[in-house]
Amino acid sequence: MVSHPGGERGSSTLGCLVTAALFAAAVYYGVHIGGVYWRLYQLKDDMQQQALFAGQNTDDVIRARLAAQADSLLGSSPEFRILRGGRGNAITIETQYTETVDLPLFKKTFVLHPRVVEQL
Repeated sequence: MVSHPGGERGSSTLGCLVTAALFAAAVYYGVHIGGVYWRLYQLKDDMQQQALFAGQNTDDVIRARLAAQADSLLGSSPEFRILRGGRGNAITIETQYTETVDLPLFKKTFVLHPRVVEQL
């Protein structure tokens, strides 16, 4: 009976390397694409906070605060639309912006429309 040193043929090592490379690529792409949605979540949370305290602030104050927060998150500030009134005396804050993810073999532009509605 002949035994090989290490007891491996090499194919299992190659399969492990391929699996590790695919996993690393998935994590790399996921972190960058997930960042787009994480910033969207943070901006929407900031919009929700401003809507909760809208009874105490003017639209200009809300816009200025959101512009500063958006600038720190996105590097630029989209235009925020603030509507008061309507059904149930509510405030609606909405905006639209784009983010581009440019990765190897992948380039996508996301158009995002965060919107919050809060009763006053």
